[in-house]
Amino acid sequence: MLVKNQKQAAKAIELEEKHGAHNYHPLPVVLSKGEGVYVWDVEGKRYYDFLSAYSAVNQGHCHPRIIGSLKDQAEKLTLTSRAFYNDQLGEYEKYVTDFFGFDKVLPMNTGAEAVETAIKLCRKYAYEKKNIPEEKAQIIVCENNFHGRTTTIISFSNDKTAKKNFGPYTPGFIKIPYNDADALEKAIKENDHIAGFLVEPIQGEAGVFVPSEGYLKKALDICKENDVLFIADEVQTGIARTGRLLATCGNCDCADKNCAGTPEVKPDILILGKALSGGVYPVSAVFANDDIMEVIKPGQHGSTFGGNPLASAVAMEALRVVKDENLAENAQKMGDLFRKEMNKLVEESALVTMVRGKGLLNAIVINEAEDSDMAWNICLKLRDNGLLAKPTHGNIIRFAPPLVITEDQLMDCVKIIKDTIISMES
Repeated sequence: MLVKNQKQAAKAIELEEKHGAHNYHPLPVVLSKGEGVYVWDVEGKRYYDFLSAYSAVNQGHCHPRIIGSLKDQAEKLTLTSRAFYNDQLGEYEKYVTDFFGFDKVLPMNTGAEAVETAIKLCRKYAYEKKNIPEEKAQIIVCENNFHGRTTTIISFSNDKTAKKNFGPYTPGFIKIPYNDADALEKAIKENDHIAGFLVEPIQGEAGVFVPSEGYLKKALDICKENDVLFIADEVQTGIARTGRLLATCGNCDCADKNCAGTPEVKPDILILGKALSGGVYPVSAVFANDDIMEVIKPGQHGSTFGGNPLASAVAMEALRVVKDENLAENAQKMGDLFRKEMNKLVEESALVTMVRGKGLLNAIVINEAEDSDMAWNICLKLRDNGLLAKPTHGNIIRFAPPLVITEDQLMDCVKIIKDTIISMES
């Protein structure tokens, strides 16, 4: 049986390599089952998932309540397009706008689609409400950002791999250093055509860079003073990942009663995706109040699948799970414990120089050059020891388990990580 399953794993990898575009470089493990914080490969070996599908599976793999809502709705109605009303979308729109404290939501499917939607919304608002001359609107973004891989988004990326040979690139963006409010203010003051500021509250793909305390508030204040829209991309940081419902957390009267945020940091446009469906179905959303969202009229933006009844039912249940199971509170508590333990590892190991993060979005920095294969080799060894993670930017390993993880499970994972790192030094 073992040999048969090993052949099955090899066959699965071979099929992807032969018939699929080589746009990813997966860790060599073939998964076939998931439940809670665990996944199993085709050979039956169990692993802790410490990536959570890039924070899409915050509620844990195959959460029974979310799967139940998927099954129930799938047996009734899955797709109507927006050519007609359906009985789920309005309920969903009311639920999520109440949940996050906005007047309106524009439903989409993927994170990149939602970012593109926010860009269009910001530009249209600039032309129709701010009277910026047509074709002149500029949006400020941060260096080392990651907002997706569509043509427009890579146009303002620093990632050479994602960008090279995909031009010509979309104009209309100004890059400034991340975590630098003075640079933001300077860029706004030097240009009369600034429409918005697009920012990740924590730069995840760049290596889990957490900004200085007060940065987001100061950036928001600068935007408010200059009539510039503050656009928060919380596709990865949202839905309780950082220990609060949102990393920006602009509405502390929202559904997250364990929120540790400050009510004065509320974006003008909020972008969500990934865990909005618990990783069960592609669901993303762009939120704004009426004065902004009203610039979008019929025929100006849309998606055949955006706002479909299946997505609506799944997303509502996924958010109810976040609330009912106190996942933001657990993420904050488990994240504090994880960083405490990883900081001990920093003191014990010459291989790990730093741990950084918030809630259960964390990373360790390996004491090697970015082009070293050490982080990759550590992830291979972690896999052998029963924990799955992936490097980012060469020498950084991101750790982001499902938010349902218990203290016993977390400490088991801490032991695996520590033992693995120490074994790599000898």
